[in-house]
Amino acid sequence: MPPASRIPYTVRRNYTRPPCMNPGLSRLQPYPFERLAALRKDLPHTHALSPINLSIGEPQHPTPTLVHEALVGALAGTAKYPATKGVAPLRETISNWLARRFGLPADAVDPERMVLPVNGTREALFAIAQTLVPRNAARDAVLMPNPFYQIYEGAALLAGAEPVFMPCPAHRDFLPDFEALAPALLDRCALMYLCTPSNPAGSVMSRERMVALLDLADRHDFAVVSDECYSELYLDESCPPPGLLEAAWHSGRHDFSRCLVMHSLSKRSNAPGLRSGFVAGDPALIASFLKYRTYHGSAMPLHVQAASVAAWRDDAHVIENRAFYRAKFAAMAEILGDCLPLTLPAGGFYLWPEFPIDDLEMCRLLIREANVTTLPGQFLARTVDGHNPGRNRLRIALVAEQASCVEAAHRIRNVMQKL
Repeated sequence: MPPASRIPYTVRRNYTRPPCMNPGLSRLQPYPFERLAALRKDLPHTHALSPINLSIGEPQHPTPTLVHEALVGALAGTAKYPATKGVAPLRETISNWLARRFGLPADAVDPERMVLPVNGTREALFAIAQTLVPRNAARDAVLMPNPFYQIYEGAALLAGAEPVFMPCPAHRDFLPDFEALAPALLDRCALMYLCTPSNPAGSVMSRERMVALLDLADRHDFAVVSDECYSELYLDESCPPPGLLEAAWHSGRHDFSRCLVMHSLSKRSNAPGLRSGFVAGDPALIASFLKYRTYHGSAMPLHVQAASVAAWRDDAHVIENRAFYRAKFAAMAEILGDCLPLTLPAGGFYLWPEFPIDDLEMCRLLIREANVTTLPGQFLARTVDGHNPGRNRLRIALVAEQASCVEAAHRIRNVMQKL
C-alpha cells in the first residue's frame, strides 16, 4: 500500500473512522465559570457602576515579597530538569510545616517517603484518581461532597469511575453524613474526596468525624483524599481547623494508612500563579502517585520549589492574610446582616447565603442592577433525587481588596431592599 502522503486526496478525505476517545469526556459538564459566562452573555448591566467580580476564588492580596525574591534568586534553575520527587529541602520544609501546623511530632511525616510536591492541588486532585481507581466493576465508585469542587467529578469520570455525590445539607452544616452511606456503596468505593474547610460553605470537619471516617475506610477498604487548600484561612485565630493527618496521628494511625492530604500556596500565600502545592500521607499511596507522576511529566520547576520553601517556612504573612479576610467578613456582616441571613464560615473566604429567589435570577439581578458578579450555587452542585443543594444560594468570594468588598456589600444591600 502506498504511504498516506501519496494516497489521492479524494480517497483520504472519506476516511471517517472516529478517533479513539476516553468515554468519560462525553460526560464532563461545563465548568462553573463557562456556565457563568453563558448566563451573563449579552446581559445588560448598569454602566454607572464599575464592575466588581466576586465569583472566582482567586486571591487578590499581594504575594509576599519573600516569595518573589526566592523565585528570582533561583531562576538559574531553569537550566536543569527538575526531579518529579522534588528537592529534599522542599520536602523537609513541608514536613516541618505539617508538624508545626498540626501539632505532630517533628519526625512524624517522613520527607523521603510521605511528601510529594505537586503543581497546585487542582492538578493533583485530578491525577490522584488516575492512580487510585482500579478500573474494575467491583470498585468503581468515587465519593465526593455535594456541593463540591468540580475537579473531583471530572477526575472520577476520566478514571472510568462513577462519581457519587454525598449530600451536605444546611442542617448538617454542609458536611456529609458518612453513617448514612449504604454498606454496598462503600464496598464499591475506591476513593473518597473530602474538602475541609469546605468549598463553598467554609464548614470545618472535626477531628472526631475524621477518625470515624478512617474507621469506615478500614472496614470497606478505600482511600481518603482530604483537600485542605483552605485550611490556613479561618476566622478564629485560636482555633485552626484540624487536618486528616492530625486526626490519623492522634487516633494511633502513625503510618497514615489510607490518608492523603493536599495543601496549596494559592490561598495561604496569595500565590495562585505559582502553581505550588503538595500531597502527603500514606507512603504506599505516595509511592504509587510518584510512579504515575514520573510518567505524567509534571515535576515542579526548581525556581518554583525555591519560592515554595520560602513560603512554607514563613507564617507571619499568613497571619496577616487571615486578618485581612477577617476584616472583610466583619464589614460584610455589618452591612448585610439585617437584610440577608448570613452565617460567617469557620474557614475559607466565601460567603454562602441563601436568597429568597432562584440563584440564577439573583445572579442576573446583581449583574444588571449592581454590576456585581457572583457564582450561582447550583453551578457548584449536582441535582440528586430532585434536589440541588446549591439552589437559591450564591457563592460570594471575598477576594478583592476590602474597599471593593464593602462597595459590593452596599450594592447588594440596595438590590435586596428592592426585592
